[in-house]
Amino acid sequence: MSNARLPSFKFLIGFEAAARLGNYSRAADELFISQSAVSHQIAQLEQQVGQPLFRRRGRGVELTVAGRLLLDSVSKSLEQIRNGLNRIETYMDDNLVTLVCPAPVASGWLQPRVERLLQAYPALCPIISIDETARYIDELDVDIAITREPLRQQGVFEVPLLVDELVAVCVPGLAEQPGTGLLCLEGDLTSDRVGPFIRAHFAHLRKVAIYDDPRLLLDAALRGRGIALMSSLLADDALRTGNLQHLSASPRLSLGTVWISRTEGPSRLPLVRNVFDSLLHFSQTDTPVMSQID
Repeated sequence: MSNARLPSFKFLIGFEAAARLGNYSRAADELFISQSAVSHQIAQLEQQVGQPLFRRRGRGVELTVAGRLLLDSVSKSLEQIRNGLNRIETYMDDNLVTLVCPAPVASGWLQPRVERLLQAYPALCPIISIDETARYIDELDVDIAITREPLRQQGVFEVPLLVDELVAVCVPGLAEQPGTGLLCLEGDLTSDRVGPFIRAHFAHLRKVAIYDDPRLLLDAALRGRGIALMSSLLADDALRTGNLQHLSASPRLSLGTVWISRTEGPSRLPLVRNVFDSLLHFSQTDTPVMSQID
């Protein structure tokens, strides 16, 4: 078979249906063709592969060893094709806008503003991903990317969106309680830049929990488990609602600029440009929460 031409796709579909249903007649009904057509397709497929694929069993059929081997490959291939077609159908929806964003920014800053986007664009269905590896605009179905570094891709328009800082936060009143400990991210402790900052300014606090996911850190802070060192963008919504408070006497560390990107020319849909412009507008008009507190 290595040098033989591939069987007709129609034959493989008939074979898969007959194998799955164990009956030529039921396969014919599913495919809206005659039973004789199914029998003819499978006979031609058997002739091409040079092996019997079915044997009669009562009023139905069962696979031979060769048939089982072929079915395994055909089933996987058809499933991949179906998934691909489903993805195409999904992404043809004119109301979908795909946005990739770091998890802390998505949780603390973007999510609270989705409702405002939906109020402005009621038909919008945002696809929000925190997979930061999928940030190539239009190459991986990404319409808008929010990133901690500029992408510097040809044909991509990008501008600064937000400024982030590492800040100390906790639930109201917790900082005054004796024995309150520190919550932080493992990645911050091992960072060449953030680690020394933490050791210089927060070494007096006993570490009570270390997390590898910023969303777990935020959850722990909201549960009152300690003083948390986190991104100000991650804490943004909790600070605005008063569920967390900033320890204004504690030093901050700049975490740099967050960027937003889209295609340089016309977007895939007008809605993409609308969402991009709205997010940029939010970042420019919302009063920075740290300024409100300090």
